[in-house]
Amino acid sequence: MSANTPPVLEIKDLHKAYGALEVLKGVSVSAKAGDVVTLIGSSGSGKSTLLRCANLLEHSQQGEVLFDGEPVKWKGDGLARQPADPRQVTRIRTNLSMVFQQFNLWSHMTILQNVMEAPVTVLGRDRAVVEPQARALLDKVGIGDKCDVFPAQMSGGQQQRAAIARALCMQPKALLFDEPTSALDPELEQEVVKVIKDLAAEGRTMMIVTHDMRLAADVSDHVIFLHQGRIEEEGAPAELFGAPKTERLQQFLSATVPA
Repeated sequence: MSANTPPVLEIKDLHKAYGALEVLKGVSVSAKAGDVVTLIGSSGSGKSTLLRCANLLEHSQQGEVLFDGEPVKWKGDGLARQPADPRQVTRIRTNLSMVFQQFNLWSHMTILQNVMEAPVTVLGRDRAVVEPQARALLDKVGIGDKCDVFPAQMSGGQQQRAAIARALCMQPKALLFDEPTSALDPELEQEVVKVIKDLAAEGRTMMIVTHDMRLAADVSDHVIFLHQGRIEEEGAPAELFGAPKTERLQQFLSATVPA
């Protein structure tokens, strides 16, 4: 990749408020192609909000969001600000696949249908072409035998792996993970962690919000510690976890990292 190639995803001086409550207070984050950027911090620090703003599920009041160097076009100011071009939003979202904490699978569809639905209906791809791709992705995440099963018949770990396969089937330029393991018990959590580690090893561009410090340490190129809507500390995982500089990060790690 050329040094002049813009990041896949770049956020500059982002501010986000809900009424009088300011959740993000000028946050800047970027992920180049192949980067794994992980956001950590206490509940309420703004991690998930930042991810939702990056995917334009939430609208920020100030700052820039750029995808492949292209800035999102806005109209309005302050709390009334919103994207100006719906087609641009759709195009960006199709290239930034998001995996949520609660899976969000369609209960009336089989797992195979869940994985195929967006490429067929949103991108207009040929169903006959998408189906073998979807089956291969379900094999990749270890649930190829569950194609004809409905979500309610699967464990949480299996459902989350299906959600990851669904995100990958869009062939996105980057994956956004919002607490992908926090709804799972420890045994099922490790099933999903393995898939995320495999994706990182492939060089996938990812931005991950997680409570799992071991996952953050193992897969990240860059870790960002958010505290009260601001970046308190950031750097390579060895630096942040091995020699935290700020007292707040030291307190956070002492409470979250197993002895």
